[in-house]
Amino acid sequence: MVSRAERNATDPDLGVLAGRLLFAVQREMFSTLADQGFGDLKHRHGAVLAYLDPEGVRATDLSRLSGQYKQNIGTLIDELESLGYVERRPDPSDRRAKLICPTGRGLAQMKAADAIMADIQQRHARRLGDEDYGRFKSVLIDITVHQRDHLGTAGDD
Repeated sequence: MVSRAERNATDPDLGVLAGRLLFAVQREMFSTLADQGFGDLKHRHGAVLAYLDPEGVRATDLSRLSGQYKQNIGTLIDELESLGYVERRPDPSDRRAKLICPTGRGLAQMKAADAIMADIQQRHARRLGDEDYGRFKSVLIDITVHQRDHLGTAGDD
């Protein structure tokens, strides 16, 4: 009988592959961001930073989009606020709600992260060819949406 470790080394399951891809992209993203002056960020901050909008976004939307629990998102927002990347502002459409808005430093990080991610994607598109990369990304989106919809996302709790 083949052990799970051996099987995932040679024929990894979907979860192992997704984790390997996520961790590899995060390592490149955050090490490159650190080289560009954003060394105070941690991988966990990506759950907020990946969905941050220049005009601001509600914490509940960050939770839903990232699939993270609201409490986790709140903690990450607190950390990013203390680091100077985001600030809470009243939501003009509902004064009871707050928008999580990037500061000047947050906007600079967003611009840098967008360029890093574009480089990563372009590298893979060149390696696979634009058509195959487009098809890969389309199928990965489909699988991700189907899996999230299967039992709901953590952010819906």
